[in-house]
Amino acid sequence: MSEKARNQEELFIQLLKKADSLLTRLDAHTAHATSESLDDYIAFRWRAQNGTGSLVPVKHPHLVNSTDLIGIDVQCTALDRNTQQFLKGVPTNHALLWGDRGTGKSSLVKAMLARYASDGLRLIGIGKEGLVHLQEIAELLWERPERYILFCDDLAFSEDEPEYRELKAMLEGGIAACPDNVLIYATSNRRHLMPRQVRENQYPQNDEDELYPREATEEKVSLSDRFGLRLAFYRISQNTYLQIVSHYAQKRELSVPTEVLRRAALEWEASSSGRSGRVAYQFVADLAGRLALESSRNL
Repeated sequence: MSEKARNQEELFIQLLKKADSLLTRLDAHTAHATSESLDDYIAFRWRAQNGTGSLVPVKHPHLVNSTDLIGIDVQCTALDRNTQQFLKGVPTNHALLWGDRGTGKSSLVKAMLARYASDGLRLIGIGKEGLVHLQEIAELLWERPERYILFCDDLAFSEDEPEYRELKAMLEGGIAACPDNVLIYATSNRRHLMPRQVRENQYPQNDEDELYPREATEEKVSLSDRFGLRLAFYRISQNTYLQIVSHYAQKRELSVPTEVLRRAALEWEASSSGRSGRVAYQFVADLAGRLALESSRNL
């Protein structure tokens, strides 16, 4: 090796050492900042970037009033009881809230934070890309006095995504334990979080088919089975939809005759993607905006 090549190699090694030292100091600073923020906020999100991640405080969390959740009383009671058990430190189950869109799954989880934040409940939102860091997050929270719900919203996996294995390990069966102050609440439109094909229920037809298709099915179902509490949310009835509309209209103090409100709400529903609490809220928000605009024009 020439003298020039040796000098370049030594310079490169020195640069690597400096970079490693800088990254170590940055990691220490991030951990310290995370520890401080855990004292000051009730909601966080896990920001995953370039193979690493950090907790970012949510300064203005969306807190949902449980009185706004109409038509899902059974689900509310079940999740509330589970959350109370968690806060008391007694045996508790991870929860999967699955079903039709716009039926209050995410809102119910956020309502638990609004109700029990003063009792030490905290919420950490984790996207699918952050699931590979679940154990890292658990280590950050291990000795904390608060009780943390890891919130995985609108969760679904395809067959070639490995993140679901990390979630399975965290729920049950991993080599590392899950701290007793950490619980996972997930929402999904899919009952089993993963797509299933008709061919999984068929016998092998050719050499390219899996020999034991039932095993593939069991692999998919096993993920949702690891949630001890599974709550189903279904499309609401028309009466419930109108009840929700009336509730939000009264909350906004809208002066609209009952029959006019009912007819307009049904017309809105007919032009929407389906009947749900979300659609009811969107209708009342639009109505309130139109009435406010008309009122300002008449001034």
